This record gives sequence, structure tokens and C-alpha cells, in this order.
Amino acid sequence: MAETFPTDLIDAQKRLHQARAEYAVLCQSLPWSVEPMPGWPGETHPHTGAVTGGREESPGYTPEQDAEEKRLWTLVRELSIEVSTHPYWATLEKDGALVKARMELKRHPETVPAPVAAA
Repeated sequence: MAETFPTDLIDAQKRLHQARAEYAVLCQSLPWSVEPMPGWPGETHPHTGAVTGGREESPGYTPEQDAEEKRLWTLVRELSIEVSTHPYWATLEKDGALVKARMELKRHPETVPAPVAAA
């Protein structure tokens, strides 16, 4: 049987999905190191000549990137807390029904966020 979730819980879960998606896209666009760091060469395989490992130099995050990463991570944490501590969960029995309902909320059609474009 499908759960009937409170509107504010559905809205919070949708915002959480959206914030996580935005955070993932941002992280993929960031340099590998927060602070400027030198790179290092990879190792050449003796038989194939393939180079593995190694990193290019990292310029570090710009102040704008750092601020946006912190803002989105804070938003994800706050929304995670809002969803997981919502009073609705106290109305369910503390057995498989609670876990099932939490999983159902994550996949609820109204919580699916719009795709986030890569930066």
C-alpha cells in the first residue's frame, strides 16, 4: 500500500534530492584539491607503456567555488536532518514499515527533481 506523506515532507525530500544533485554536479567541476597542490607524474607500465596514476597540478578552489561547496553541503545536511527527523516518522511502527516508508519517500514521484545541468 502506498504511503500518504505530508506535503511538507514531500517538499523537503524533493529539495534534498535537488540539493544532492546540484552538489554532485558542482563537485565534478571542482579541482581535485581544495588548496593549490602540485601534481605528480604517473607510472609507466614496463610492458605496455601505459601511464597510470599521477595528477595534474591543482589550482585549488576559488573563493566562489569554496563558498558554493560549503553552501550546498550545508543545505544537504540541513535538509537531511529535516527529512529524517520529521514528526511523520513517529507515527509509524518501528519495524519494517518505517524503513519501507522511508525508501518509498525517496522514490516518490513528487520528489524526483529536475535534471541538473553540468557547470
